[in-house]
Amino acid sequence: MANLSIGFEPSVCSMDPHHHHRSPEYNSLLLAGPRLGPLKQAHARLVVSGHARSLPLTTKLATLAVAAGAASYAGLLAASHPAPDSFLFCSLTRAAARRGLPAAALAFYRCLLAAALPFSSFAFTAAAKACADLSALRAGMGVHAHAVLLGFGSDRFVQTALVVLYSKCGKLDVARKLFDGIRDRSVVAWNAMISGYEQNGLAGWAIEVYREMQVAGEAPDSATFVATLSACAQAGALDLGREVERLIVSERMEMNVVLGAALVNMYARCGLVNKAREWFDVLQERNVVTWTSMIAGYGMHGHGGEAVKLFDLMRQQGPLPNDVTFVAVLSACAHAGLVSEGRDAFASMKSVYGLVPRAEHYCSMVDMYGRAGLLDDAMQFIHHSIPGEPGPEVWTAMLGACKMHKNFSLGVEVAQRLIAIEPENPSHHVLLSNIYALSGKMNHVEKVRNTMIKRRLKKPIGYSLIEIAGVAHLFRMGEKSHPKTPEIYQYLEKLIHRITDAGYAPETDSVLHELEEEEREFALRYHGEKLAVAFGLMMTSGCTAPIRIIKNLRICGDCHLAIKYMSAVENREIIVRDMHRFHHFKAGKCSCQEYW
Repeated sequence: MANLSIGFEPSVCSMDPHHHHRSPEYNSLLLAGPRLGPLKQAHARLVVSGHARSLPLTTKLATLAVAAGAASYAGLLAASHPAPDSFLFCSLTRAAARRGLPAAALAFYRCLLAAALPFSSFAFTAAAKACADLSALRAGMGVHAHAVLLGFGSDRFVQTALVVLYSKCGKLDVARKLFDGIRDRSVVAWNAMISGYEQNGLAGWAIEVYREMQVAGEAPDSATFVATLSACAQAGALDLGREVERLIVSERMEMNVVLGAALVNMYARCGLVNKAREWFDVLQERNVVTWTSMIAGYGMHGHGGEAVKLFDLMRQQGPLPNDVTFVAVLSACAHAGLVSEGRDAFASMKSVYGLVPRAEHYCSMVDMYGRAGLLDDAMQFIHHSIPGEPGPEVWTAMLGACKMHKNFSLGVEVAQRLIAIEPENPSHHVLLSNIYALSGKMNHVEKVRNTMIKRRLKKPIGYSLIEIAGVAHLFRMGEKSHPKTPEIYQYLEKLIHRITDAGYAPETDSVLHELEEEEREFALRYHGEKLAVAFGLMMTSGCTAPIRIIKNLRICGDCHLAIKYMSAVENREIIVRDMHRFHHFKAGKCSCQEYW
């Protein structure tokens, strides 16, 4: 989550009972600043001059020690004072939370509790921030209860800190209730709510809160734009992403490294990889996130060569790659069939960078071998390179490869392993059913289908999204709830006639095999992707801009084939982002080169 500490708490100076004229001793502490060596010398002078028991000086010394990162030293100073007061522990709690020492902040908060001293608003805001940084929900709920008990429940600074806490811990219903109850919301509260939704995969809700913020007239800051751009990237909301970019440019907002990375990521994930690269090239400062977002962007669009080239450049002149960078590189190699480059990158992870591969890295390697048709290499890798028992994601990648290359006997074996690991996952049963059907074992298809009925397992529902004039339209298979349903179906019928004349024939293997041939063709005809494309073409006729679709699952073989023909007969570029990658359909061809 973006740094949301600014605006968390009221001014402390106005509440400081120790605020007094500055003595020479006090000035010597200010001169020492947050540096441990000079602070210890200043402490020695206080002891020698007989001021060691002065509470204001002890408070200042201990607070500066925390700012220097020496929380345990500050704790000793506080504990050695004969009469510590509330302000001392409140100041230490706040200083530790600000310095990024959340465990120490909670320890000072507990000292305040144990000493039964009065609390202040800024002690609760600091304690709640510390719990948020630690994602310590139970401790945070304790802080919340205590704040309510002592009458701070409606304090807007405390409420804002609690919104951040619950958002970070994924308790969005609680966060939203608190957020709605804040009378005078600061930008921090808005940011926490946008960020909370985005980081928990609810990009649509995040965008809605950003729109509410605009209506409320609250001025966004850099953190607002970072969270909103991340939500646009997740939802594929290109229009809003462009709107945010215009605001950043027109308001001459300082282009910090986090904001720059968010812009690169938004354009890469919304399908404009060249625009992402433009931003990447003009940024003064790039961190590992910026480089990784750009590499991942190339990978998603099937530009594996560009991804590897940029990764090589990163190794020469960029920051050290992290484990997420390697997921992006390996995935790019898998999607472009760059096996030797992928092998080299995987080997360098351990040998050059000392990184320990995770499930995602193993999965990408299996996916890479599998897509390239090297099924024996993939199985060898699973048995000899993965420590312990491979997880379901590894076997899922292997199963996809078996299906792609029609190795049905190995596919059945892999699917049965998957079902043994995750018996309640309907996707595994569906894949096994399709493998049986493709190999002509219809009696086994029936058995799998009966098992799914008995266990009440349903395959995930696919949907496709298209945004027209800033409004998102969602289509499922056979969707009938759209207000323009009759026109969409009529348009799609004409379109299917035209592509059939051009040579399209439905790939009925793409549908679950319990349907009869005729029913399968009917089901394919009204897949969400086709309805979304038809709607997009219908609503933008005469326009030359690409049609952009987002699909929550992997695009099926038949829709992939149909959309290639649609791009040719309509002379329009159609861009589909599915759960794995981007497909750029143009003039009857797809950028994935049948490799998805």
